[in-house]
Amino acid sequence: MQTLKFAVLPGDYIGPEVMTEALRVLEHVAKQDGFALAYEIAHVGGAGIDNHGKALPAPTVKLCEASDAILFGSVGGPKWEKLPPNQQPERAALLPLRKHFTLFANIRPGLLYRELIDASPIKNERIPEGIDIVCIRELTGGIYFGQPKHTTELPCGDTQAVDTKVYRKSEIKRIAQVAVDTARARKKRVCSVDKANVLETSVLWRKTVTAFFAKHAPEIELSHMYVDNAAMQLVRSPNQFDVILTENMFGDILSDEMACVCGSLGMLSSASLGTGKNSLGLPFGLYEPAGGTAPDIAGKGLANPCAQILSAALMLRHSFGLEKTAARIEVAVRRAVTSGVRTADIALGGKSVGTRAMTDAIIANLT
Repeated sequence: MQTLKFAVLPGDYIGPEVMTEALRVLEHVAKQDGFALAYEIAHVGGAGIDNHGKALPAPTVKLCEASDAILFGSVGGPKWEKLPPNQQPERAALLPLRKHFTLFANIRPGLLYRELIDASPIKNERIPEGIDIVCIRELTGGIYFGQPKHTTELPCGDTQAVDTKVYRKSEIKRIAQVAVDTARARKKRVCSVDKANVLETSVLWRKTVTAFFAKHAPEIELSHMYVDNAAMQLVRSPNQFDVILTENMFGDILSDEMACVCGSLGMLSSASLGTGKNSLGLPFGLYEPAGGTAPDIAGKGLANPCAQILSAALMLRHSFGLEKTAARIEVAVRRAVTSGVRTADIALGGKSVGTRAMTDAIIANLT
């Protein structure tokens, strides 16, 4: 019997609520499909600060190192906003985790079921069949990690802040390979997004991506688009894209815009994969919902658990090789939602259910 060993980091506010539901689903499919779960829960984010004095405590890192994957919730919120920026949960937990495990590739599906198109701010006639795209974001390079990074007082009395944007050809080539692999399983189309008319890093990005695809994936249709135009096109006609490939900061912004046009952050999952392999020889990854901690509804049983559950499905697929089980979970979520069982964020003004009832409907559809 296969045993799945993973770290569970629920995080803050609604994080523990939706994580509980994702674990319920995992326990159900484990019984159905004959595998065992061996997970441990640890503090991260605000919970890490409150219980250990820092957003990413040493015991949490140790647990992750001993695991084959990380199932992550959401971190941050108003309780910790007065802390110095480098101590706040988002910056002091997620970024170090990504760097520590070299989680360089973020895969974020942008999926909107046809039955939920009214939830999108885009006119229905532009997305009659819903939305199905994916963003591949480079996650450990660029301006978020480049050095130097500092704020200084100038002799003239002014204050100057510096962030450095750095990319190496090797970093661009490895994320390009992820886009190639993703495109080969989809429609064989990739749009690489950059700002090559202004930025030196983007000039290198475009040149490297073009050469890489020509050599390693000539069968993939590759196009290029400036990031400002891409932001507009995502709203104008999202399905003109299939796979979007882009750097760290652009991907951060565009993937959140993608989440908006898809109607609700509560439906969108993500996988962050790295260079390392786990004990099974599969990619070590961190799996998390696209949304935040939603402090306004925390503790009320209203949060949408679908994104966390779908993130667990991605973990089964990528880090444990359980493709059929992952696909069953995804189908169960779709069936539950399209049958009319929906939390408030996707109820479109109709009757809504709570967090647990949403999960009950998903489990009932796990056939």
